[in-house]
Amino acid sequence: MSWKIIEKYRKILACEDGIPIKKSVAGLRFCLVYPNRYHAAMSNLGFQAVHSILNGYPDVLCERAFLPDREDLEEYAKSGTRLLSLESQRPVAEFDVIAFSVSFESDYLNLPVIFKLAGMPSCAAERDSSMPLVMAGGAALFLNPEPVADFMDFICVGEAETLLPALLRVLTVDEQIVRRELLARCAVVPGVYVPSFYQITYAGAGIASRITLDPAPPTVQRLWDGDRNGAPTVSTILTENTEFSHMYLVEVARGCPRGCRFCAAGFIYLPYRQRSMESVMEEVRKGLQKKKKIGLVGAAVSDFKGIGELSRFIVQQGGKVSVASLRIDCLDEQLVDSLKVSGHKTVALAPEGGSQRLRDLIKKNIDEEQILSACDLLIGKDMLNLKLYFIIGLPTETMADLDEMIALVAKVRDRVIDAARKNKRLGEVLLSVNPFIPKPFTPFQWCGMEDLKSLEKKVRYLQKGLGGLSNVRMQMEGLKDAYLQALLSRGDRRLAPLILQAGEKGWKKAARELKIDTDSWVRRDISLDEVLPWDFIDSGDKEKLVSEYRKAFSA
Repeated sequence: MSWKIIEKYRKILACEDGIPIKKSVAGLRFCLVYPNRYHAAMSNLGFQAVHSILNGYPDVLCERAFLPDREDLEEYAKSGTRLLSLESQRPVAEFDVIAFSVSFESDYLNLPVIFKLAGMPSCAAERDSSMPLVMAGGAALFLNPEPVADFMDFICVGEAETLLPALLRVLTVDEQIVRRELLARCAVVPGVYVPSFYQITYAGAGIASRITLDPAPPTVQRLWDGDRNGAPTVSTILTENTEFSHMYLVEVARGCPRGCRFCAAGFIYLPYRQRSMESVMEEVRKGLQKKKKIGLVGAAVSDFKGIGELSRFIVQQGGKVSVASLRIDCLDEQLVDSLKVSGHKTVALAPEGGSQRLRDLIKKNIDEEQILSACDLLIGKDMLNLKLYFIIGLPTETMADLDEMIALVAKVRDRVIDAARKNKRLGEVLLSVNPFIPKPFTPFQWCGMEDLKSLEKKVRYLQKGLGGLSNVRMQMEGLKDAYLQALLSRGDRRLAPLILQAGEKGWKKAARELKIDTDSWVRRDISLDEVLPWDFIDSGDKEKLVSEYRKAFSA
């Protein structure tokens, strides 16, 4: 065992401020694993929330583990040390349950690395009863768990607050039962998906049949927490080694009431639920005792009723406010004033569609006048650095739509320049341009992603069109990374061999050697009557998705 790694983990723990660490319990031992590095994991409020929920049970111990940093990977290999948990530096394979928390599909590629470090087979069928149960949850798996289904004993489809109590009652039984029987009991817990109880056959690029084995249900219900005024979702562990080291995070709402047709968060977290003003203010008071800045978290923070009052309250309490982005059609002047007082240098807005036609297509429900009015409000408050989010490659997009985007950016830029001259300081318009990625459980789940060469052409077109505008800068998500995300979002169990080999060979080389036609998942338009890999998840809104798809393309 490497004392170098043990010493590093102890130093990390010494820098954390948060909940007390349990030394031991007589019950169930979980190792909650984030399949990326510590910095990314501890920036994830959901990961912290699940860790806190599990440790809230007296008969449950939950520790954490992560994908090691690069230098630590070398030390693990050199020393022959098995992957260790952070809290007790115990080998991960010695826990009762390994629970993966997966927010992003790209982290699927790190799963085989973690299994190898733990000394365990990646595939569930190859693990025996001496090894821990392996479960997983998180936003990526709410959408489509099939690409990693072969790796997991069971998968949680829904929010932990509602799902975990019933699952833990099954896992903490005292009687000794064989693994298959335990999984059978898990399979009937609402929100729990046991892949081995579902047999899939394929026909070409699609699914031919899905056979359900007893006692599993034909569909798995997605669970959501109906009591958002119960236990709060806030920062429970504070550390300097995180993206939000300077702030205390408070979730104000979950879900989004808008229903933009491309956005998964607007559907998998339905219905929209917000916490009461009183409960949020109480958490703000607690947070300000630890940090001077409060980060308000939610898919639609601007839609929180009383957001202006809340932001002003934070400032009056001597704190500062932070939000990721603002909704264009509901800018609250009190919120904007609070952001200015809090020292915000850049404010983010999301027009998404470059033209009015595309904004209507995606159901953004905003027009150019509203966009410019929002910019005027911010600029009038002397907030001269604006970040605008746009999507390219949306279904039916043409170069004419890009021309409208360029013209809109030019109008925003002119306003920034005029205000900057009057105030005698610089302002900037930053464009964050990302390709459209079709996501499960959205009305656009049936639409294919645009060809990469076509997207590259559009990027060059935008760069040329915007190149003559001073004080305008464009940043672009990597197109190949976006393609991989689309592949893992829309794929099925046949991607498991690719994921297993991607770490050593790279996913593109692995796909070539395995003769996997990745375009059949990424670029293919899917008919409405085809069985989708994720159709076994009952989200209760399939008819709504079909209706919104038809409305989008009916004109």
